[in-house]
Amino acid sequence: MKFLTAFVGVLVLGTGTVRAQDANATDPSQLLETAAQNMLKELDANRDAYRKDPSKIDALVEKDLLPHFDTEYAARLVLGPHWRDATPEQKKRFIEAFYHSMIQNYGKSLVDFTGDRLKVFPTRAGADPNRVTVRTEVKRDNGSTVPVNYSMRRGPDGWKAWDVVIDGISYVKSFREDFGTEIDQKGLDEVISRMEKGGKPGDSGAAPAAAAKPASKG
Repeated sequence: MKFLTAFVGVLVLGTGTVRAQDANATDPSQLLETAAQNMLKELDANRDAYRKDPSKIDALVEKDLLPHFDTEYAARLVLGPHWRDATPEQKKRFIEAFYHSMIQNYGKSLVDFTGDRLKVFPTRAGADPNRVTVRTEVKRDNGSTVPVNYSMRRGPDGWKAWDVVIDGISYVKSFREDFGTEIDQKGLDEVISRMEKGGKPGDSGAAPAAAAKPASKG
């Protein structure tokens, strides 16, 4: 749960409100920092209202987050081999259910997030000009910092994030393992239905893969 809360917080602050012309910016770090400041401005202006009614933050997150996150590409990686077997309708339902479930369950964690807790480092150019990792640090309540790295790629719609690595833990890899076990045991439709009903991502109650297999008889 701590991973999910941190993921929603840093992802929303990292991919918040951006002007259309900024989406194709050549410096992803600057794009991310500008987006963070815009998002924080909205939070600061209405923080009391969000505290009184945390559900209001859902619409803010959905409006400012999802357009700047490559949801389909990330969902394909999260589902792994199950993506190939899924129907177009299942893929669409999974993407919507996964991200809406995460926002509804963890978006309220943003209410008390402030700008002094986020530091964005300059972008380091890599071999592929259309892929980059943007490094940031987020300050915890106890004053310590946690590294948060955004995997981003540039497409026709500009730079979009597709993975977040928090203190060395990849959200794509983490969810791929969780959903893989649950889908193997229950099937993709049941997993989607659980999230559509408000269930939390990564909180399936499914047994670990090793435990789910009957012991072999020697």
